[in-house]
Amino acid sequence: MLFLRSLVHALWMLVTVVPWGLWMVVSSLWSNGEQMYWKAARWLRWQTDALSILCGVQYRVTGRENLPVGRTAPAILLVKHQSTLETFLMPSLMPHPLAYVFKRELIYIPFFGWAMGRMDMIHIDRSQRTQAFNKVVEQGKRLLAQGIWVIMFPEGTRIPRGQAGNYKSGGTRLAIATGAPVIPIAVTSAKVWPRKAFIKRPGIVDVSIGKPIPSEGRSADELMREVQAWIEAEMHRLDPEAYAKDPVPASEQV
Repeated sequence: MLFLRSLVHALWMLVTVVPWGLWMVVSSLWSNGEQMYWKAARWLRWQTDALSILCGVQYRVTGRENLPVGRTAPAILLVKHQSTLETFLMPSLMPHPLAYVFKRELIYIPFFGWAMGRMDMIHIDRSQRTQAFNKVVEQGKRLLAQGIWVIMFPEGTRIPRGQAGNYKSGGTRLAIATGAPVIPIAVTSAKVWPRKAFIKRPGIVDVSIGKPIPSEGRSADELMREVQAWIEAEMHRLDPEAYAKDPVPASEQV
């Protein structure tokens, strides 16, 4: 039954991404950046809603009160990365448009990538590290000034449940360069949709939004250590079963 439900969900994504991707490309001829974003967010919401209906996945969000208030209040979201799910889920949870920082190769994926390429987001060439970061700062400043929040996954790739990846400081470097606060976010998505898995299991995905951490006067590495400590401690709290044999290190206790 789990396989059948997961198959139907996968087919739903496949069937809907084709007309949506084409519509995004065509409508980009007359739509502005924010209109394009909310068109994309609607499709992503279809996928997370379908995951609830077909696979029994529910979402529980805490810490919404920690999000900055104000149309142009800046924020850089640094999110735990365990699954494809959080990349789909975040736009439906956030009150501001989001700009993802992602590798340029993704825009060549048929339909989905074509749509992403028509949106006002930050796609980078990882082979040109200095130029890539300069592009992130330049575009990040422009987007934040418009009230668009930048979202990044500091671990860089999806990490298995119960493990911590190598947290990279790109997000905190951007925060320091722009003066924006960082918002750490823990997500237990691997409980229902693990990395590289086809089967989706019923359950509750917890999304915990931490308090804003100011970036002024901080070093990028120090700030990222604080972000990592909060996220990993929160992951232990939210998903103790995954960390039963791995107590929270003293450096990650908050």
